[in-house]
Amino acid sequence: MTIIEKILAIHAGKDKVVPGEIVDVVIDVRLARDFGGPGVVKNLQVNNLRIADPDRTFFTFDCNPTGSDQQYATNQQKCREYARQNNISVYDINAGIGTHLAIDEGLAAPGSTLVSTDSHANILGAIGAFGQGMGDRDIAAAWSRGSVWFKVPESVRILLTGERPELVSAKDIALNLLQKFGADGLLGYSVELYGDEVDTLSLDERITISSMATEMGAIAILFPPSAPVVEYCLSRSYQVFEHVFADHDAMYAKTFEIDLQAFVPVVSRPGKPHDVVPVTEVMGTKIDSVFVGSCTNGRMEDMHEAARLLKGRKIAPGVVLKIVPATDEIWNSCLHEGLIEVFKSAGAMFGNAGCAGCASGQIGQNGPGERTVSTGNRNFEGKQGKGEVYLASVATAIASAIAGHITREDAIPVNPSVFKAGTLQAVTKTGTALPGTPGKLILEGKVWLILRDNIDTDMIYHNQYLAVTSIKEMGRYALGNLKGWEDYPQRSEPGDIIITGKNFGAGSSRQHAVDCFRALDNQAILAESFGAIYERNAINAGFPVLTYENLDDLMLEDRDTVILDLGNGTLTNKRNMKTVPVSRFSEVQRMIYEKGDLLKM
Repeated sequence: MTIIEKILAIHAGKDKVVPGEIVDVVIDVRLARDFGGPGVVKNLQVNNLRIADPDRTFFTFDCNPTGSDQQYATNQQKCREYARQNNISVYDINAGIGTHLAIDEGLAAPGSTLVSTDSHANILGAIGAFGQGMGDRDIAAAWSRGSVWFKVPESVRILLTGERPELVSAKDIALNLLQKFGADGLLGYSVELYGDEVDTLSLDERITISSMATEMGAIAILFPPSAPVVEYCLSRSYQVFEHVFADHDAMYAKTFEIDLQAFVPVVSRPGKPHDVVPVTEVMGTKIDSVFVGSCTNGRMEDMHEAARLLKGRKIAPGVVLKIVPATDEIWNSCLHEGLIEVFKSAGAMFGNAGCAGCASGQIGQNGPGERTVSTGNRNFEGKQGKGEVYLASVATAIASAIAGHITREDAIPVNPSVFKAGTLQAVTKTGTALPGTPGKLILEGKVWLILRDNIDTDMIYHNQYLAVTSIKEMGRYALGNLKGWEDYPQRSEPGDIIITGKNFGAGSSRQHAVDCFRALDNQAILAESFGAIYERNAINAGFPVLTYENLDDLMLEDRDTVILDLGNGTLTNKRNMKTVPVSRFSEVQRMIYEKGDLLKM
């Protein structure tokens, strides 16, 4: 078996599992954040569910650790009150990012399982553990049952050969891989990374690479635990664990051999994490701000890298540099080692630990017309604000802050760039909502053809509305960040069916991106493929999502009426009565759909 197959088999009480098999997996660590946490609490309370094991259950307030937003502050307090009533531990606004705390506090260990309302919970692959971001229902089920269903994914083996070139960081490795595989080249796969250079990667570097798995559509990027990683986990963990390695005869769906020497320092251009180009291609692009932090690059090694380049230098006039460590422990180390003094002397802002701008709740957001270089993992339009975001390594980000324009660390100029006049334009989006109701096994409705690939959850449901907990209110924000479809809530009619392209729902674990369509009384979504977390969220909400291979024979046009047979897996265009096959419900999908919700099973 592969690494993920072994971990899932152990936690399902089985000797062996195979790809495609659906198993009930015991979850060792169960997290909910200040985003998603209130939804988990609501699901538990509405369904009168109890906590299976409070000692394995935690709240982590990392999206808005300042409590600066009233809705977040309200939701955090709701979670605190629930935690007090149920003896649940809270990593409050002073602690840092939950997935990092799980590693550093010894909650998770190699070979363990973890779920969180954070779509980057697969960061646990850095220590050879299985972490998965899930929606509110999934987490509520895990809290109340101690386990959740999971379909065993196929595995991919990537061998990185050759030596890592100078100036190529772990973030550059992740972005180079993203350039090769795109947003959906590894969709639904569990990836294992091997190679001589891979073996030498530090824990912090492994975290950087694993945290980008979601952007490649992968379930996880798993590293076989190295001796230093195991030693670190042993020093932090209060539990005995046995790390997991793949068998020599493990079966992989695909195997790739990639030459590291072909990798160069790169950036992702605004709007698409997978739109990766060499730094040299955009060198000289004037910038307004730089953000260093997030779950991808907020570790101590990242802080050291930033200080190395900033020491004795100043950031360019008019450029704002924001640095946010991942955890409070890292913040304190920066204080004791004198790094904060280096940052402040250079003109940077140094924030308290947390997700920062990536979560729309803290330091790091940019405004319309603002151009930012960020070490985060996503640069979807609207994700880190209203401006443009280039994704880069810490070295490239800091070098750019000093230069005033995008550059590499080996090309920092003596004199920084100066600003020229520009214009800003803000866009306001509005909408309305209608209540939704469940459907039947045979659905009939009018279609909307949104034939685009990689429509991510930020486009479907913007993160600025994540504090909304009433499903009825969510409909007004559906597709509000997808160009050309901002007015979808006004155009949509009860019973509508959406047909879209590949990798629909990529990105965040937000349940809102499913529930907003339920609020509009949409009946189903058909796509060539779905983001893994989005598909789970829809299934668990009893909302039909099915895949198709080719619909050309239907000659569909917008607002055609179709008949969707969920049980037999067919789609018919009533205008010409042509029919094509689509996927049919799996057993677990049908069971949940018939009950109307995972939590009603």
